Amino acid sequence: MTVTTSPLLTVQDLTVRYGTAQALSDVTFSVAPNTALAVLGANGAGKSTLARALSGLVPPVSGSVVLDGDDLTGRPPESIRRAGVLHLPEGRGVFPSLTVMENLRMATTGDRRGRPAAVDRAFTVFPALRDRQRQQAGTLSGGEQQMLSLARALMIDPRLVIADELSLGLAPKMVDVVFESLRRARAAGVAVIMIEQFATRALNFADDCLILQRGRAAWSGPATEAGPELLHRYLGS
Repeated sequence: MTVTTSPLLTVQDLTVRYGTAQALSDVTFSVAPNTALAVLGANGAGKSTLARALSGLVPPVSGSVVLDGDDLTGRPPESIRRAGVLHLPEGRGVFPSLTVMENLRMATTGDRRGRPAAVDRAFTVFPALRDRQRQQAGTLSGGEQQMLSLARALMIDPRLVIADELSLGLAPKMVDVVFESLRRARAAGVAVIMIEQFATRALNFADDCLILQRGRAAWSGPATEAGPELLHRYLGS
């Protein structure tokens, strides 16, 4: 007997425009539960626009975004976040003047009774943060700040994390920290959409791959089949 898993996220014919400029055209893909999708493409291909559209930061002009049967199309960002989709944009989503612990507590301001368990869960997934809980977030390394940002995200139990260029501008050692953090998120049961400049590393991490070219889906399939020739054809590298 073959066991099939329904997609967690289904995106159908998603189209986004900025004024008269078309940024995405009829993009279709799906993400299964507890899997990772690598979204690759050259600069200007529409990768960050896709992330922003999925998280409600820009409205689509047509198409649909459905999370486990719940239509999220056109909803405001806070509604999409409550549904379980979390967008981690480029840059570090932390409060630099606050300590690590204060940053974690800020992530659960709406659920004070559940805060201790959520903080403990963050330290279990990212034990390095426990040793730095009294340290100001702004004094952490870039990779550690990304780790803290992801820990804050996981405290609200997201179902899907959109990691948008989290390794941009980081030293190689800190890039390792970011990828390990995302692996820990997956181990905790979270699906991941990874928009990443390091194509080979993203493919090694992901189950599936979507390559965007000029706002369109140029190729999609298993990450293991996105070989060097395909990457060179669409990414120029």
